[in-house]
Amino acid sequence: MWMVARRRWIGYAVGCEVLAAAVTVAGLMTGFGGAVRPVWFGALVAVGIAQAEMSRRIERLRRWMSGQTHINVTSVWYLAGAVLLPPAWVALLALVLYLHLWLRVWRNVRTRPAHRFAASTGWAMLSCFAASAVLAVTGLNDVGIDSWYGLCALVLAAAVFEVVNAGLVAIGIFLYTNSRSSADLVGTWEDNAFELATLCLGGLTALALVWQPVLVVFVLPPLLLLHRYLLLKQQLQVAAVTDEKTGLLNTAGWHDLATREFTRARRRGEGSEFAVLMIDLDHFKRINDTYGHLTGDEVLAAVAVTIEGSLRQSDTVGRFGGEEFVVLLPATGATHVLGIAERVRSAVGEMTVAVNGSVRISGLSVSVGVARYPAAGETLDEVLRTADAALYRAKDSGRNCVSV
Repeated sequence: MWMVARRRWIGYAVGCEVLAAAVTVAGLMTGFGGAVRPVWFGALVAVGIAQAEMSRRIERLRRWMSGQTHINVTSVWYLAGAVLLPPAWVALLALVLYLHLWLRVWRNVRTRPAHRFAASTGWAMLSCFAASAVLAVTGLNDVGIDSWYGLCALVLAAAVFEVVNAGLVAIGIFLYTNSRSSADLVGTWEDNAFELATLCLGGLTALALVWQPVLVVFVLPPLLLLHRYLLLKQQLQVAAVTDEKTGLLNTAGWHDLATREFTRARRRGEGSEFAVLMIDLDHFKRINDTYGHLTGDEVLAAVAVTIEGSLRQSDTVGRFGGEEFVVLLPATGATHVLGIAERVRSAVGEMTVAVNGSVRISGLSVSVGVARYPAAGETLDEVLRTADAALYRAKDSGRNCVSV
């Protein structure tokens, strides 16, 4: 069932990308929506790239922490383009700005793989094209923007863009995750309020380009402040679920993520599975007693880095308390889970931790308990209890081993 859902998502994403390219080419060839004003297109590209460069570090951190898909501050330029440019040209604007974001911001961010970037680009192009096309069909694109009809054009363009974009993204998220949560599909109320704020700035940008283009620069400071606020909010959210000693997820953060994976696996039905590793650092009390608790904390942090480096990109490790770690392995069956567990155990065994420049601690080992859903239990807590029982079996067997 999971493979079927994945094929559906791929088909949907490719279909959107092909449709976006087709309508853009058709619009350019037919001149649909009227003639383009190159100055406006160039100005929007310039300020869009400038804003992305000024907020590049913020955007990279924000995407790295959450991979948030519902909030994209570049929509401020899309709305202005939908009002001022023909449909095909505003779709090109979205393509240019997304390509710049990919090359300069998202390409090396783990939460933004290439296939998701391509899908997001297609959705943005279709949303921009739809918003501008509605204005062209109704004739509102020929109305002066400094009139009441012009205000109606702004509101209509914003509504069409938001509805089309939210719908395309929600379908993509549903097909990719099978989630039915409204917060996952269309974002929270706060997400949508932030998107509304960026669209309002998009309207001000359009007005500035018509009345006095130099005023566009005054849109950048509030946009950057909104972006920084969003980063601060996400940093606080991340801090609430992060273990300060190791930098891993804490128990609450890991359990929340594992609960979502369990929900997805249960919805996918037969053939869907995931695995859990419970990992305990052997004889950790000896390190604390010999070298002190501060050194023990450094060893814990080093072990956390080693465990994380031994896992796949899709796996998630958290600290479960004391010297115990827990790992979530999505879509992992019996043929792979033991290999991953053994890789973790071997990597820790090869470690040498340098402390204070003079002390070098080696000979570390871990005991690992393995459990898989649904074989180990029908609920997440049952899977965790099974993994914990396997861990104690590994410790009773002499430690430094893997037990299922």
